[in-house]
Amino acid sequence: MKHLITTLLLLSIVYPAFSQQQTNNGYPAKLADGISIATLKDEKISEDKINMLAEEIGKNTYPNIHSLLISRHNKLVYERYWPGEDQHWGNAIGVVPHAQDSLHDIRSISKSIVSACVGIAIQQGKIKSVDQKVLSFFPAYAAQDTGLKSTLTIEHLLSMSSGLVWNEDVPYDNPENSEIRMIMSPDPVGYVLSQPMEAPPGQVWKYNGGTTQLLAAIIERTTGKPVDQFAREYLFKPLGITAFEWLKYPGTNIPAAASGLRLRSRDLLKFGLLYSNNGIWQGKQVVPAHWVKASFQPHVKRPGGAYGYQFWIWNDTVDNKPVSVVNCVGNGDQRIIFDKEHDLVVVITAGNYNKWDIRKNSAAIMRDYIVPAAEK
Repeated sequence: MKHLITTLLLLSIVYPAFSQQQTNNGYPAKLADGISIATLKDEKISEDKINMLAEEIGKNTYPNIHSLLISRHNKLVYERYWPGEDQHWGNAIGVVPHAQDSLHDIRSISKSIVSACVGIAIQQGKIKSVDQKVLSFFPAYAAQDTGLKSTLTIEHLLSMSSGLVWNEDVPYDNPENSEIRMIMSPDPVGYVLSQPMEAPPGQVWKYNGGTTQLLAAIIERTTGKPVDQFAREYLFKPLGITAFEWLKYPGTNIPAAASGLRLRSRDLLKFGLLYSNNGIWQGKQVVPAHWVKASFQPHVKRPGGAYGYQFWIWNDTVDNKPVSVVNCVGNGDQRIIFDKEHDLVVVITAGNYNKWDIRKNSAAIMRDYIVPAAEK
């Protein structure tokens, strides 16, 4: 028996997926990571509906889903992982046996992490307020501090209403994509700041990863720490997040703020629970409560809803009833979904990068199964 136990322990260390067998049926693992667990039945979620959902994911009706974590009333009630084709920041890595300890590209959910860091830096007094002018942090680019661009503030960056010319409407493998051009630039900050204005700041929403890179640069200029180090010390460490990877721009030491972070699904859930609880984790105020509230508020209208501080606000319909949900969203169908009405926080990771026309996506999973399964 002693040898059997030793063998099992070694297998779980060498092959992390082996230790996930207990979650293959959806029952969450109880770990010493601060996440409370319960059963679907305990929290009044239909087991039948969620099991049907898992079947559909297994049949690829909802294609290439890698993980699904459902939390209700601050308790993780469902946790499951599936193998699937994946990428490492745009580079295909084949079929990956995703498991509890797997780091996963979260792509643009990175933006929501950067937003949290801005809120912490303001709380620390390193940044005065969201009303500070952007160009005041970049004296080397004083030539850009003219006209409409001189009125650009941190809030405009956070709400993606900068008014800068930017094109992320074409695929990310298209060299005309502005984020790809920023990534390949020897000076990403200079590239963003040099873009012309097409609208007054604060008036028009336009998706722009460059504004997130400016936010990260402001964090570094005001705190002396690159955003990955700042996040490690003031966000990840309080949450007990020790395993992460923040990829850098080619040939530089600059973290790719808009899309380069890799995290475990349970750690994404920790971030979701943190925001669901007004910035508090295990009794400690990690992110200011007022910042969480401001992040979830609509600051500018966009098609299908509104946009907060690097968080999406979606208008949807479930069972013929209008619902409003807040999302962190990443390319490939990465999601943290906040459904306040049903007290749900849901994490989904997937490998559907650059596939924008998939109808059975993460939003459909919520609409078709999870919300209908949650009894009031």
